[in-house]
Amino acid sequence: MRILLSNDDGYFAPGLACLAEALSAVAEAVVVAPERDRSGASNSLTLDRPLNLHRAASGFYYVNGTPTDCVHLAVTGMLDTQPDMVISGINSGANMGDDTIYSGTVAAATEGFLLGIPSIAVSLEGRKLEHYATAARVAVDLVQRFARRTHTHPWLLNVNVPDVPYDQLQGLEVTRLGKRHKAEPVVKNLNPHGETVYWVGAAGKAQDAGEGTDFHALANRRVSVTPLQIDLTQYSQLDAVRGWIRGGAA
Repeated sequence: MRILLSNDDGYFAPGLACLAEALSAVAEAVVVAPERDRSGASNSLTLDRPLNLHRAASGFYYVNGTPTDCVHLAVTGMLDTQPDMVISGINSGANMGDDTIYSGTVAAATEGFLLGIPSIAVSLEGRKLEHYATAARVAVDLVQRFARRTHTHPWLLNVNVPDVPYDQLQGLEVTRLGKRHKAEPVVKNLNPHGETVYWVGAAGKAQDAGEGTDFHALANRRVSVTPLQIDLTQYSQLDAVRGWIRGGAA
């Protein structure tokens, strides 16, 4: 099995190195990752300049672009054959609920999925971030499950792993995305020139974190596995919008 690895923390990130080492025991892993931290890049593609591909001493390839750029470049131009899977991570921090909209980690996996390849985004939830090996072992387990039983249509899975030793995990749970409260306000500051600058505020705390959500699974030391889709159509509002467009009551 051939796996394309990427991330949004950069080719030098400890989670990526840990994941690559773990997967090398069960698959051929090729790493193509951003040259710097691109957290929060979402699904952006670089269209205003060319991309450069370089190889680090570690053997990892890196690109002066976004996580989406990395996967797109690798699949459509760099690799001789299409990979069997795309795995993105291990991200330093969770990607749950609304985070998935902004996440570069999820975006790299999403690009693989859009190109017809089964894809997984893997994130480690916690503050200390001590147990990348746990998340790597979970990823290896998922790859081996995939190898034993492939599927007619590719899946896009968002996986979040508690930051605990592997033997303290309380299993895997298939979940839905929870929801956060709105983000905290931007933080204003002055730069050395006396100009006002703004830092994006922290993400909101969990709002919908009930049983069955990714938040609930992680709070109970379970690995959260959430299947994602790309169709953003709000089907329940189609008739209401049709009525509004035609001049009727919404």
